[in-house]
Amino acid sequence: MPMADIPLHHIVYGTCTDYVTGETLTDTDDERIRQQIARFLVEEKGYPKSALEMRRKIETLYAGQFVVSNIDITVHHAGRRFMIIRYAPGSLVTRERPVIAAARVLDKEYRIPLAVVTNGKDAELLDTETGEVLGAGLSAIPAMAEIVKMFDKLQFVPFHDEAKCERELRILNAFDVEICCAGGPCALPSAPEGRGGD
Repeated sequence: MPMADIPLHHIVYGTCTDYVTGETLTDTDDERIRQQIARFLVEEKGYPKSALEMRRKIETLYAGQFVVSNIDITVHHAGRRFMIIRYAPGSLVTRERPVIAAARVLDKEYRIPLAVVTNGKDAELLDTETGEVLGAGLSAIPAMAEIVKMFDKLQFVPFHDEAKCERELRILNAFDVEICCAGGPCALPSAPEGRGGD
């Protein structure tokens, strides 16, 4: 039985424990799906928990509209981030562009080559250079063993063009405004302008 119902936002069931980090989190329907995805990566795809970085954020502020874009899981191998995973309910097609944008700007040193968007039941694996859908379905998410074999072929290309970075940040700001805040956009005038991840 739900403990609280926050108007226009999420039903809160209490708290839950993050499968990867052990942190205490707010227990919502969306968070339960995120935890299922993390468990799937470890138990079905063979990733060690140490390869998964949870809850990275990219903050953007354009035209007074402050948005926090969440990257649910960032996956590492050999000291590099090679894939991000974003959960979003509903249609995956409408979420392709912002997940590509996030992969292009999250790491300051290079474009993260792979991105996954999933609604928990289905998924798309995307090439972040071309935007091409490389595979569909949860089975398309590469296993750890597959990544080890293909890792040398992945391209970690610097994404330092200021105009292109600005475009990707603006895309995130526009696409994620409704995800960030229920009932309207955030308005935090003191927030950093167009700031990416660390």
